[in-house]
Amino acid sequence: MALFTLVACIGCQWQMRPDGTGGQEDAVTIERFDQMEILYLTTGDFAALQQMKTSYPTETRALIEDVLRLGRVDEADINTRFLIFFQDSTLQSMMGDVEKQYRDVDDLNGQLTEAFRRLRSMLPDTEMPRIYTQIGSLDQSIVVGDGMLGISLDKYLGEDYPVYLRYGYSEGQRRMMTRQYIVPDCLCFYLLNRFPLPADSATVADSIALTRVRRSHMGRIQWVVNQLLDRPFFQRDEVTSTAEFMKAHPDTGVEQLLSHTF
Repeated sequence: MALFTLVACIGCQWQMRPDGTGGQEDAVTIERFDQMEILYLTTGDFAALQQMKTSYPTETRALIEDVLRLGRVDEADINTRFLIFFQDSTLQSMMGDVEKQYRDVDDLNGQLTEAFRRLRSMLPDTEMPRIYTQIGSLDQSIVVGDGMLGISLDKYLGEDYPVYLRYGYSEGQRRMMTRQYIVPDCLCFYLLNRFPLPADSATVADSIALTRVRRSHMGRIQWVVNQLLDRPFFQRDEVTSTAEFMKAHPDTGVEQLLSHTF
């Protein structure tokens, strides 16, 4: 399974009414894969594991193989390895904190619903990903791939969360490890999966130029996300430059902007 990760998948459906407008049918509902995961990892309840694998086989495979990198999901002892991995006291405590902080995610559902409606108006061929929450191991915040978008809630427990301080995350990193960054991160990396950054260059000179191009591309992505959120969430120089460009070129569409086809 190919995944696009944010260093820093259960699902929702998109349907349009016959008049082309969105209704209740297009509302995003994040499914709580993390709750099933936590049940197994804190109690060892085999029924919870079986439900994970039966109801959400792709999400379980992505978690075990791509996020945690514990091995293949069909290996004989993988269930034991998965369970033992999360017996670490820090991870056990973190799962409890996720349960407390994310008991209710209605606010995220609402924000994602409105943002994807706006994106659909900008890019009519937008395909709605399956959106879900999970617990990782502090490696990745968002995973995107194969029509799925997974949110690792362990990376969004607050900038003053003791574990982040203990593990040496910088102030700048911790500032982005909050609930308010979940929806912007989802949108950024959904768009980056569709409109990827340029590939690596072989020479130093090319690498320097590539860095500029990548920063510019990221600024364009973040400018679009600001439009989807209807507020200036991202305010980097490259975002400001994109805003100025779009003001001077009002006929440039989002697909043109992110595909550099102008």
